[in-house]
Amino acid sequence: MYPGPGAPDLGTFVAQVESELVARGHEVERAVLDTRAGGKLRYLRLAGRAARAARPDVVYAHFLVPSGLIAALAGRAPLVVTAHGRDVRNVGELPGVGVATRLVVRRAETVVCVSEYLRRELETKLPDALGKTEVVSSGVDLERFAVAPAPAGGPHYLCVGALNERKNVVRLADAFARLDGAATLTFAGDGPLRAALEGRDRVRLLGRVAHDAVPALLAGAHVLCQPSLLEPLGQALLEGMAAGRPVVATRIGGPPEFVPPAAGILVDPLDGEALARALRSAAALPIPNDAGREAAAAHDVRRQAERIEAILLRAAGRRA
Repeated sequence: MYPGPGAPDLGTFVAQVESELVARGHEVERAVLDTRAGGKLRYLRLAGRAARAARPDVVYAHFLVPSGLIAALAGRAPLVVTAHGRDVRNVGELPGVGVATRLVVRRAETVVCVSEYLRRELETKLPDALGKTEVVSSGVDLERFAVAPAPAGGPHYLCVGALNERKNVVRLADAFARLDGAATLTFAGDGPLRAALEGRDRVRLLGRVAHDAVPALLAGAHVLCQPSLLEPLGQALLEGMAAGRPVVATRIGGPPEFVPPAAGILVDPLDGEALARALRSAAALPIPNDAGREAAAAHDVRRQAERIEAILLRAAGRRA
C-alpha cells in the first residue's frame, strides 16, 4: 500500500515513515502497490518488482500477508515486517493465511506491531512471534498536523476513513442524528455504506480525499470521530489529536493506549446512546486540546522513524 495518482489516501502511513528514513540518509528502493485496481493479479506484479530489486541490506515489508510473504520468498536479505491489523485478524479466518503468516514470522528478524493490542493478538494466534515483536506505531507528522484554533459555529464533527461496517459509520450517523442545534457531521472517505449515509440531514459526504487535504478538514472541525468496531491503532485519531482536536474513539483495540480522558471519549462502539453522549461530551472538551496534542507528540513520526531505523540496522547487522 502506497499513495498513487488514483489512490492518494492509500498507505499514507507507509509513505511518511519512508520519507523520514530517506531524510535520515538511507537509500530506499520501493516495490509497492499504489492502486486499488487489479485484484489479486496486482500481487503478482508486486512479486515481480520485489524479485527485480537490487540486493538490499534489509527488506522492510508492510502487512504480514501478502506483502510480507512476497518479501520473505523474494530473496535472502534480512526481513523486518510491520503488522497493521487486518493481516493479523485474517489468521484463522481465511484458509491458508495462518500457515503463510507463520512462515513470514519465522523468516523475519523482527515483527513490528502498531499497538500493544495488536502484539497481544499476534502472539496469541502465533506463539512463533514471541520474542520477535516490537511495538512502534505508524506515527503522526506533528508539523503537517499543526494545532489550529476552533472553527466558528457547530459543533462540527469529522470522520476520516472508509465507509464500511468496521468503521461503524452508520451507527455514528444514527447517533449524530440525536444531536440538536447547528451540529454537522462530515465523512471523508468512501466505501460500500455510502448509500446508507446519503440524504441525511446535516451530514456531508466528501468521498476519498488526499492525505494532504486532511489537516484543513481538521481545522474546520471541532471533534474527530472514529468509533470503529475495532481499531488496531487509530491513525486518524492520532492526526486529530495532533491538530488539537478532541476525539470520540472506540474502546476496542489500540485507542485506549493513547487517548487520555482529557483528550477524548472512549466508547462502546455498539452502544448508540453512549455514542451520542460521547459526541456531546467530546464537543465540550477544550479546543484546541493540549492534552491530545501532548499525547500525539509521543507518536511523532520522526521519533517512530528513528525506532524503525534502529530495528532495520539491527536486522541488517545480524547477517553482515
